[in-house]
Amino acid sequence: VQLQASGGGLVMAGGSLRLSCTLTAPTFSTYAMGWFRQAPGKEREFVSAIRYTGRTTIHADAVKGRFTISRDAGKNTVHLQMNNLKPEDTAVYYCAADRTTVPTAYADNYDFWGQGTEVTVSS
Repeated sequence: VQLQASGGGLVMAGGSLRLSCTLTAPTFSTYAMGWFRQAPGKEREFVSAIRYTGRTTIHADAVKGRFTISRDAGKNTVHLQMNNLKPEDTAVYYCAADRTTVPTAYADNYDFWGQGTEVTVSS
């Protein structure tokens, strides 16, 4: 199983970015997918996750109403649409895959991790 994240970059506060994560696996459609982030000097934290069907999503309180997670099973890709970005959103964002079907905020539940993509929000 391989995960490839993309879409990071530098954006002004209030701007938007869309992250994507492509998973290569024989049974992608059954994996819950999640996004986590780690800011400099801080611990990794949960951002968003989505059920393998795409029908259930969960978001951290810090991003609710601003971030949306979605998935395109036909293309084995998960997206994280990030709007109204704030400087505190600056971090390296990682996508992860969980072999169970239910999305979770617990990093230990995830079996596979991508390499991360950097997001910088300037004020």
